[in-house]
Amino acid sequence: MGFNSKLSRRGFLTRISAAGSALLLGGCDQLSQSPAFRDILSKAEGVTQRVQRFVLSQKSLAREFSENDLSAHFKANGSLNVDDPTYQAQVPLGFANWRLKIDGLVARPTELSLDELRRLPSRTQITRHDCVEGWSAIGKWKGAQMTPLLQSVGLKPEARYLVFHCADMLAPGARYYESIDLIDAFHPQTILAYDMNDAALSVPHGAPIRLRVERQLGYKHAKYVMRIEAVSSLASIGAGKGGFWEDRGYEWYAGI
Repeated sequence: MGFNSKLSRRGFLTRISAAGSALLLGGCDQLSQSPAFRDILSKAEGVTQRVQRFVLSQKSLAREFSENDLSAHFKANGSLNVDDPTYQAQVPLGFANWRLKIDGLVARPTELSLDELRRLPSRTQITRHDCVEGWSAIGKWKGAQMTPLLQSVGLKPEARYLVFHCADMLAPGARYYESIDLIDAFHPQTILAYDMNDAALSVPHGAPIRLRVERQLGYKHAKYVMRIEAVSSLASIGAGKGGFWEDRGYEWYAGI
C-alpha cells in the first residue's frame, strides 16, 4: 500500500501470531480468551477498516497471480470435516441433493443446487490466502459471483450485511458462521467457490462451497456454507460480533 508498516494490518496480525504461536489452536481459541488480545484487536479494527476503505477504492482488486505461482501445498485449516449426518450423507453423492438457502431481507428467497450454482455467472481467480496464524498459500478458485446472485434475489433496502451459516461446529452448540457488509459482498472478487485448482472443492477445503472474500484474512472465508442470510444488524446472531471467531475476540473487519 505504501503506508508505514505500523498501518499494515497483515504485518500487525503476523506479529501477534508469531508472539502467540504456541497458543494457537490452529491459533485461535486460546488467544481469543486473552483480555489483552481482545483489547488490541478491538482498538485496531476501526483504524484498519478506515485505512483500507480510504486507501483502496471499493472495487480495487486483491493481487492475482499466475498458474506458475500456485502453492505446492495449500493447508486445509480449521474444520477438516463436518460431524453432521445430513452433511455426511451428501458426500458420497457429490452433494447432488445439497441446497444453498438464501433468505432474510430478500424479495425472492430461494434454494439453489450445486449444479444451479455452477450455471450462474462465474469468476476464476488465482489469489493468496493469508491466515491470521501467519502462513500464506496461493490457490486457484472458481465460483459463482456474488453480485449477480444477490441481484437475482433482490436485496431489500434495509439489508446491510450477509451472514454465511455453515455446516461445521467448532464448539458445542455453536456452528461456524461469518458475515460481510455489502461493500465486500458486491466486490468483483467475492465468490462462492466450488472449484479449487481445477478440481471440485474437497471436504477439508470446504465442499461443496466456501466463501472467497479476497481482501480479508482467512477466517472470513467461511467453509461448508449452507445458508446466506441478508440482515440489517448482526446483534442477534451468535454473540452479536459477526462471526464465530469474532464472538471470541477476533476483529469483524479482517482486511489486508
